[in-house]
Amino acid sequence: MTSRKEIRFALPSKGRLAEEALDLLSNAGLNVYKPNPRQYQASIPMLPGVSVLFQRAGDIAVSVHDGTVDFGITGWDVVAEKSANGEVLPLLKELGFGFCTLNVIVPESWENVHRVEDLREKQNQLNRPLRVATKFPAVTRQFFVKNNFDDAHLISAEGTLEIAPTIGYSDLIVDLVSTGTTLQANRLRLLDDGEILTSQACMIANRAALQSRPDVQTVARQLIEFIVAYLRAKENLAVFANIRGESPEAIAGHMFTQDVIGGLQGPTISPIVNNRAGDWYAVHIVVRKDQLPKAIAELRSIGGSGVVVTPVTYIFEEEPAAYTEMLKALKNDE
Repeated sequence: MTSRKEIRFALPSKGRLAEEALDLLSNAGLNVYKPNPRQYQASIPMLPGVSVLFQRAGDIAVSVHDGTVDFGITGWDVVAEKSANGEVLPLLKELGFGFCTLNVIVPESWENVHRVEDLREKQNQLNRPLRVATKFPAVTRQFFVKNNFDDAHLISAEGTLEIAPTIGYSDLIVDLVSTGTTLQANRLRLLDDGEILTSQACMIANRAALQSRPDVQTVARQLIEFIVAYLRAKENLAVFANIRGESPEAIAGHMFTQDVIGGLQGPTISPIVNNRAGDWYAVHIVVRKDQLPKAIAELRSIGGSGVVVTPVTYIFEEEPAAYTEMLKALKNDE
């Protein structure tokens, strides 16, 4: 890692997670250039010196952990499973896609088993430790030990798990759930209190690379800056309106009496040069998408007209909180 000059950024190689990761980066202005779809390497023109690699989601967590890759986007579930000793530093834990939960799942035929505590009676009936098939043995073990099932027999498995209880390969399973449709089709159901973790796509980095290489830390800031600014902006709209008033301060006073048209830190109000009677001002605010109808009604209630609404590409903060948290975590390691 220390002799390597290029900065490596791993992305999922296939599936919906791969598509949405590329969409996120593109929408954030960090387009990935991949001249040949068969290649497993690409680049980000906006970030010279960064080499993009495509790997399986689980391998990304391992690669970032061992330092062969500096950054990665993958699911939090595999990070929790494969990167528990601190070598991986989460930069952005909520990228807004790839949602799922890791759950304890039992057969529908277990009519009296609805909570984790009910598994005790089932285990007594079987007169042996419960057999649990999962692709996540580390976090599954932690969960069962925490709930006093230290003797649970974990079966590491790949591929489709839903069939395991039916064929007797295991008694129950621990698996990722997004919609629950597959569970119903295989006559399985979730325990009421059996959620082990919630997961979505996240961006992670190798802690040692951030500490030892200033160029990696610079790229971390750029990635955080643009992704956070895009994620913040995507939920908002820019609204412009014309309002007649005595002064910008008077108009702002009316706006501050309303619920949603106060702007992020206050409205921007500028004089309009016109040949109509009276003093007119242009008002610019940013509002959440779900508040747009109310914002328009409030603007009209104080005399607003000619309302124009446009999307917002970025909203940059003075310094992203995620970057400040990264620096704090690195400083604590010194």
